[in-house]
Amino acid sequence: MAESLIEIKRKITSTKKTSQITSAMQMVSGSKLNKSEASSRNFQRYSEKVREIVTHLAATQLEYIEGDAEIDLFEDVDPDDYHSMLVSRPIKKTGYIVITADKGLAGGYNSSVIKQTLNMLAEDHDSDQEYVMMAIGSAGADFFKSRGMNMAYELRGLSDHPTFEEVRKIVKAAVQMYENEIFDELYVCYNHHINSLASQFRAEKMLPISDLDAGEVKDYELEYILEPSEEAILDKLLPQYAESLIYGAILDAKTAEHAARMTAMKSATDNAKNIIDDLTISYNRARQTAITQEITEIVGGAAALE
Repeated sequence: MAESLIEIKRKITSTKKTSQITSAMQMVSGSKLNKSEASSRNFQRYSEKVREIVTHLAATQLEYIEGDAEIDLFEDVDPDDYHSMLVSRPIKKTGYIVITADKGLAGGYNSSVIKQTLNMLAEDHDSDQEYVMMAIGSAGADFFKSRGMNMAYELRGLSDHPTFEEVRKIVKAAVQMYENEIFDELYVCYNHHINSLASQFRAEKMLPISDLDAGEVKDYELEYILEPSEEAILDKLLPQYAESLIYGAILDAKTAEHAARMTAMKSATDNAKNIIDDLTISYNRARQTAITQEITEIVGGAAALE
């Protein structure tokens, strides 16, 4: 019985140490989550302003495109009349950027993104030759590479609060591949942050740019003088806008990752406390049994001497 008490006490001590670690990780993830949410809000304000400018400059083209849902860059219109990032072209190959984490301990964060991405690929494509994969995060990169998927680019080791400079290469590479017609549309697959307890898988279409609405164009009292020209500005601005959309998705995914890790560590801490409570009850019962047995042995020994 003494060995049993020692073993139970050892388990209690070990579990307490584990709960201290998970509790500390929960607080760290909570701090990272707050900072990441603030970064996402600040970027959202920037994104909305850029969207407003792009929509205003591209209003004429958007009105023609939105007026004819069947518009085709190669048949219905002169390619010189519209920017290639605004008009859909025949889909021969699709590009996907899949955002996961570099580390675990985040509950079902990584597995959810990978599983739902695979389901989407199975539903939308008959062959792996119909799509190109790009991965942000070691979990997704390792998974897709181990299955021999067509990987065009991978990015690992992002910081907890990535700057645009960190993701510039993969973002610019994705836009460049679209412009070079390596693929004809681009989706970003990631977990969208809803709150600290919930996230939602999203597969957002980034290219061609389809989220602009000519109806949102604002009227200005002053007339803008554009230099060198509207077309030249759009040639620079539309790729930057597409890059900002992808970067915004990365920030959103990172926020969801911090929330998932905080929730997972809270759950682990709570489970550790429950285990400690159960072990403490077992320890007290074992100790009580040992004491009772000792008393019984003493009483029995005294009775034998009488």
